Amino acid sequence: MMNAPSATSTRPYLIRALYEWCTDNGFTPYVAVRVDETVQVPREYVKNGEIVLNVSMDATSSLKLGNEFIEFKARFAGTARDIMVPVGRVIAIYARENGQGMAFPLEETGADVAQATEVGAELPAKPEPEAKPVQLTRVDSERSSDAPEPPRPPSGTRPALKRVK
Repeated sequence: MMNAPSATSTRPYLIRALYEWCTDNGFTPYVAVRVDETVQVPREYVKNGEIVLNVSMDATSSLKLGNEFIEFKARFAGTARDIMVPVGRVIAIYARENGQGMAFPLEETGADVAQATEVGAELPAKPEPEAKPVQLTRVDSERSSDAPEPPRPPSGTRPALKRVK
């Protein structure tokens, strides 16, 4: 009988399965990553401690979805960069086109504990042991939740271009 603590994590297997599902269905797989010192990504693209990476075959070369790391080469502003993400730092994988995918609890690292204790914050609660499927939605950070919706054109009308000479 297999002992639960000695079993390998399901996270890399789920990431590979969802990656394959995305590519089989013609979707673009994206991974959301919580960045710390163990994550090798272009820091200028990190926002609020996170980065979202396009891991499609068109956007990467030498992609390896391993049990410990996701590794690939990708271009950022025309410059080829080596990317290396520990699997434990992946917080979600999803299809860009419809948001379907899976979110994962963040694995606690020594850096997370040190950072929380440095600022006197409480340590986060233990992460849930199992990943849960979610429907990810896009958030428009430019618009506040109080802002009115922009006007919509009347139904049945088509937009038209006017030629100016």
